[in-house]
Amino acid sequence: MTRRLRLSYLTLVVLVLLSLEIPLGIVYGGAERQRVVRAAEDEAEALAAYARLSLRSDQTAALARRVIHCAERIGGEVFVLDRDGRVRAASRPMSDRETRDMLGRRHVRAALGGRAATDVRTGGYGRVEVLAAAAPVTAGASRSGAVHLTLPTEVVSQRVHRVWLTLAVAGLLVLTAFAGLGLAVARRTGRPILELEAVTARLARGALSVRATLATTTGPPEVRRLASTFNDTAARLEHVMRSQRAFAGEASHQLKTPLAALRLRLDNLEPGIAPGSRAGLTAAMTETDRLARMVETLLAMAGLEEHATAREPVDLDRCARERAATWGPLFASRGCRLTLAGERAGPALAVPGSVEQILDNLLSNALRVSGPGQEVRLETRLVRASRRATREARSVWAELHVIDEGPGLPPEQRARAFDRFWRAPGAAAGGSGLGLALVQRLAVACGGRATLEEAPHGGLDAVVRLPAVPPRPSAPPQRQKDGPRGPRRVADAARARLRPRPGGGRLRRAAAPEGAGPGAPHSPAADPSSS
Repeated sequence: MTRRLRLSYLTLVVLVLLSLEIPLGIVYGGAERQRVVRAAEDEAEALAAYARLSLRSDQTAALARRVIHCAERIGGEVFVLDRDGRVRAASRPMSDRETRDMLGRRHVRAALGGRAATDVRTGGYGRVEVLAAAAPVTAGASRSGAVHLTLPTEVVSQRVHRVWLTLAVAGLLVLTAFAGLGLAVARRTGRPILELEAVTARLARGALSVRATLATTTGPPEVRRLASTFNDTAARLEHVMRSQRAFAGEASHQLKTPLAALRLRLDNLEPGIAPGSRAGLTAAMTETDRLARMVETLLAMAGLEEHATAREPVDLDRCARERAATWGPLFASRGCRLTLAGERAGPALAVPGSVEQILDNLLSNALRVSGPGQEVRLETRLVRASRRATREARSVWAELHVIDEGPGLPPEQRARAFDRFWRAPGAAAGGSGLGLALVQRLAVACGGRATLEEAPHGGLDAVVRLPAVPPRPSAPPQRQKDGPRGPRRVADAARARLRPRPGGGRLRRAAAPEGAGPGAPHSPAADPSSS
């Protein structure tokens, strides 16, 4: 903003200077030309008066000296003609052709006819190409000749150029002075706005206690009012966030305890309930569990909105193996299969603990819509920008896919699935409508996004895309020089790898961890991390 204020201020000053100096230069240049013309006319009339006396007394020698002296003084040429057009005195010798050309000029003929005349022809602003003046030499009522003088064009042009140069230097000095003044004014005006920009950026980063101090006392009235409004907004936002933190902290204790007590009481009532009322007790216990899950989800979402947690590299493959091992037995108890597949995704930037929550919510939804004998696939993928690019350029996004074989959702319902408390018509009981909303918020907090797509063989494909951490470029392997016995040592090492083990068979290469290879599906139950 300071730069724009300076540019606007300087542009205004330049326009004012141009609107003043250009007309002033034109007027002053025209006045200078008129002054030179009048000076030439006065000089011609004065010399005509002297020539009248000299010609009457026949003092030609004195007239010649006066003509030469006048030509040197004005820096031009002077000629005195008699009434027959003969040159009686000249500042330089003239040929017959030059004399005839001079007599053919309009102002010379007018002077011989008894009228003073000038001839000025200009080219461009302030530049005089030819300046000639002629005055008649009269003796009473009779004419006795004319005086003709010329001035070089540089006489007037130099004066006019000097005027323009003076105006330009004066304008440059004025512009420099106003530029310094404009810089000071722009800095003074922009300092409160720069402070507002800084405190707004700090507020956006989570510093709720920041306030604008300089902007409330200095600057234009509009900026001071804006700073006061900003301070009020920041104070209210800080109060709201503190209240929300207090609510999240207190609600975690005040809500969990009554729900746990209610669940315990319902469990204690189960032995004494009549068989006809057992269905109502089961429904009450189900709704109590659903309410507990809803409270936990709401508290998690409130905590996510309160705290701006920094993102850190998280190993997606390890998280996927751990969650598959944790949920595998539960899927097996429902008659479903949970398989882990895909390629190695590597580390991704995510909020600590968010990937586990995302997978728990997606796997819980997939288990709820899956029937006996159906399969749920948990895949990790790496999205590449171009096949011809290097691996560093290809590793842009890492994706988590949870693919089920359930009934799926139409496109209009998939667009609303991430809304809070929204549940699909005919959805299975037990859901709260907050799981996918929490998944979306966690994905956005990690710098990615979550979407629902149609699975290739029916059902839903829940996709969570996170920014992948680009791998560091590995150093090229150094070639080792073989010694005198290098090839023989290599051959011995190869034979040693193929040597039979004492228990029979050959030494096999160590198996890679499950899920590490691209496209290697495996069961969570076989994962080494399962317990």
